[in-house]
Amino acid sequence: MRDRLVLVAIILIIGILLAFIHLLVPVDKLFVVIFLMVFYTIALSAAFSHQNRRNKKRPQRLNYNYEPSICIMIPAHNEESVIRKTVENIIGLDYDDFEIFVIDDRSTDNTAQVLKELEEEHKDKVKILIRDKNAYPGKSAVLNDALALCDKEVICVFDADARVKKDFLKVLLPYLAPEEIGAVQGRKIIINKEVNFLTRCQNNEYTLDNHFQLSRDSINGAVELRGNGFLVKRAALEEIGGWNNNTITDDLDLSTKLHLNAWGVRYCPVGEVYEEAILNFLPLLKQRRRWVEGSIRRYLDYFFQVLTSEVISLRASFDMFAYLLEFVIPVLLVFQLCIQSFNYIKGYENQLFATLAVSFGICVFFFCGLLFSLRRYDKLSWWQTIKQSMETSIYMVLMWTPLVTFIVFKILLCRRDMNWGKTSHGLVETPKIPNKEVIQS
Repeated sequence: MRDRLVLVAIILIIGILLAFIHLLVPVDKLFVVIFLMVFYTIALSAAFSHQNRRNKKRPQRLNYNYEPSICIMIPAHNEESVIRKTVENIIGLDYDDFEIFVIDDRSTDNTAQVLKELEEEHKDKVKILIRDKNAYPGKSAVLNDALALCDKEVICVFDADARVKKDFLKVLLPYLAPEEIGAVQGRKIIINKEVNFLTRCQNNEYTLDNHFQLSRDSINGAVELRGNGFLVKRAALEEIGGWNNNTITDDLDLSTKLHLNAWGVRYCPVGEVYEEAILNFLPLLKQRRRWVEGSIRRYLDYFFQVLTSEVISLRASFDMFAYLLEFVIPVLLVFQLCIQSFNYIKGYENQLFATLAVSFGICVFFFCGLLFSLRRYDKLSWWQTIKQSMETSIYMVLMWTPLVTFIVFKILLCRRDMNWGKTSHGLVETPKIPNKEVIQS
């Protein structure tokens, strides 16, 4: 009930603010929100460019002597097809003091048997935990169970399909070294992006997110963890009470809790973690549904704490609220389309074409962001950059707009649940990690 009341309050506050702005400047409320989104994005990009220029003159100092003990945790639920290759890949990391803790989370396939074999083969590096079938569900509960059984200074979390290069830990650790930094996220890249249209779009989403994460990092904003390929200090986890068992997006929830407790979160673009993209539309929709719902509920759970916090930086607070726009715009757009379509059908005065123009404008916004990101970070040819930016911007608008609106109504009308939306891995032969280095900045 509390999250519903908070959501209603946020909707009312935003509605009143937009109505007030409309009185001062007679412009459609959607244009106002989009203008704010574009303005903030440009400001972030400018800050990132400024930081790049500054770093070229005076490179940031990183502590390459920071070498804590590390526990690598890999939750696995029905992952018999990929977990062996993942563990064998991670065993090869070039680092001295680490152990691998693989947790079978109530699997109904042969995952537990595969893990027992791995533990027997690699006794010096691999430990396993077989959770009881009646154990509390969710990735957060899995990680909390493992945390209680390890004593290392830093926790590293990978998904069951992760692939990394040998230097992954050594690349990320210098970003984690400062006392005030609680966690660092590596760059996620799709390893099977060439399979079909959906896998390409998912990789392009990740590339655009890479740019936004870099930009947020450049202003010491609210950088977010992405669930796969991140490091977090044990001291930070203990201070915030570990992972939240009542969330379906453990990474986003953890990010917010860290910020609320004055722990910084960094983003490392040169520490790459590769994962599988989802091949088919319905499983992808299921995964994105979880991401959207978890993200919105995270904002609702911590809204007043962020609003009143005395320790979270003003920049991080503003950054969090700015990102609320990504959930406001789809809802406003769908409402506006429904109202204007009704007026058009009935022959009333309407602004349907102006609303459609806004939809086109959102596509253009994503297109410009993708054009910049794909060219800069993935180094695509100009033709491929334009082509993939066009198709991915359309995909993003068609995917996120109805999905966000649906989740808002679900939160308002339905009881909270822990429907995880399991992602299947190992459906295709996973390609090898590319040898060439992706230019990051």
